[in-house]
Amino acid sequence: MVRAQASVVDLLTRIPEGERAHLLRLGMVKTFAKGDFIFSAGEPGNLVFLLLKGRVKIYQSSTVGKEAILWFCFAGELFGIAEAANGGERVVSAQACDACEALCIRQEEFNAFLGSHPQTSLVIVQVLACRLRVLGEVVINLISDDVRTRILKMVLQLGARCGIPSAHGLSLDIELTHQEIADMIGTSRQTVTTTLGQLERDGLLAVYRHKIHITSSELLS
Repeated sequence: MVRAQASVVDLLTRIPEGERAHLLRLGMVKTFAKGDFIFSAGEPGNLVFLLLKGRVKIYQSSTVGKEAILWFCFAGELFGIAEAANGGERVVSAQACDACEALCIRQEEFNAFLGSHPQTSLVIVQVLACRLRVLGEVVINLISDDVRTRILKMVLQLGARCGIPSAHGLSLDIELTHQEIADMIGTSRQTVTTTLGQLERDGLLAVYRHKIHITSSELLS
């Protein structure tokens, strides 16, 4: 049986109302069109971002220009926080997957806020711990799993984060290209296309209106 754990920690639903209101007053809301870079590797890491709307992919490019998608951020999640403690340049890039709104908070103001709000600080630790665990699982999966299993684990993980019950089973409320899937699990776009076709024929998944649906009751149990 393939298992995968959800990795999302929605900050806005996890912190006290007063701390949430204070946090939302700290920064400035900016909008980003699909494809816009929110930040790129090599830029100064002097801002922290709280995603209010949309979806953002966090990725790193190899020396030969190949992308490795590390995770997707959804509304309510923080990103760009790795440099908040020590400063320095970005080592990853963040790109809007669709129309996005994000609260942009200066690093020094964010750090000062955490110093006086321990409950929120604890949630931030949980955010970082979840992401570290997920990245560790990605490494293990690359070593030990075949492409079919890696795709199933990725789909189940996204299903736990953004799955919506539908007539087809559980629908992922996110549109993914085959190239994005390939960049998430470390394979080629053609291999993803072939494997998804096999999973559809096996009755485990279905692709309907550009979205993946988990159709197997065994996977969902």
